[in-house]
Amino acid sequence: MRKTSQCKLKPTPDQERELERVVPCCRALYNCALEQRLTWWRRGPGRNATRFQQEAELQEMRAAFPDYAAIHSHVLQDTRARLARAYQDFFRRLAAGEQPGFPRFQGHNRSHSFTCKEYGTGARLDTGFLVLSKLGRSAVRWSRPLVGNSKTVTISREADGWYACVSCAEVPVHPVPLAGRETGIDVGLKVFLIPADGEGVENPRHYRKAETPLQKAQRRLSRKKKGSKRRTKARPLLARKHQKVRRQRQDFHHKVARYLVRHYDLIAREDLRVAKLVRNHPLAKSISDAGWSSFRPTLEYKAACAGTHVIVVAPHYTSQDCSSCGKRVENSLSVRTHVCPFCGFIADRDHNAAMNMLRAGQTLRGAVGQPAVLKRESVGL
Repeated sequence: MRKTSQCKLKPTPDQERELERVVPCCRALYNCALEQRLTWWRRGPGRNATRFQQEAELQEMRAAFPDYAAIHSHVLQDTRARLARAYQDFFRRLAAGEQPGFPRFQGHNRSHSFTCKEYGTGARLDTGFLVLSKLGRSAVRWSRPLVGNSKTVTISREADGWYACVSCAEVPVHPVPLAGRETGIDVGLKVFLIPADGEGVENPRHYRKAETPLQKAQRRLSRKKKGSKRRTKARPLLARKHQKVRRQRQDFHHKVARYLVRHYDLIAREDLRVAKLVRNHPLAKSISDAGWSSFRPTLEYKAACAGTHVIVVAPHYTSQDCSSCGKRVENSLSVRTHVCPFCGFIADRDHNAAMNMLRAGQTLRGAVGQPAVLKRESVGL
């Protein structure tokens, strides 16, 4: 499997100024490449600038502009490759009938990173230091040792400094012992999630708890005059408060996902369209605070590391179908208790949905009625 480790950089003042110079240059290069593609397209149908045509122009551009000559060529090539991937994603979404999202020009508040696409050429490790071409050796605060073969290094700027994201391939998997249990999980707002055979996990509501200090920091920023030095100082304070909330949510997701993959061999979850659910204005803030969309890849990543299996089931009528007799009991979202008039089964609405998802996951796996112990080779792991 492939894994990316994020560690904080500790650059010198000169290196930090150089990093601050590289990011705007990459952003300007991206915008120029996008403008070139649009200009070619306006000349006539079917005419467009390809990624390799644009990369071939980098040599002449570096000779004409000294600022770009001081940047490693792989960093500039990856900037053009980012635009090519944005175009590919646009046409893929267009063919799938999704919202296309045409590539946009990057402003100063949208681009904060650059990538060395080949480890060992533009970036390498040397006795615990990260050596970047044109920048020199930079100290790194390692949180854990790297495992696998390093492939790419991305330098990104966040609210509290610079970070290095090292992507490693061929990372070994360490399977956990089989627990002999299977479950389905249903996410919610009253509780974060509830498994089919256990108590619900409380929703910490990190954003709701931090809403008052966030509002104060936002008002403090709004009072400052645009373009002033005081506004420049107030903006990072607000960004760090939002960063703390985001990291609290990520830490909570990792802990819950780790608990699930250690206690269950099979986890069935519903395929929610969170982007459509947040259109409900009264619930949008609570849904975003719970972080359903970010919990899904975290759970899948933890399951891949532990050797367990996650099955995605359709969310249709999971809360209305009775998990005991299978009859459909239509209720509004405000009714939080499932009461079946046919068999008399009574359960929490989310608990009933979790049991339905467990049964649907077992059906997809083809093991209904068999013991709950799941052999790893049976699920292709």
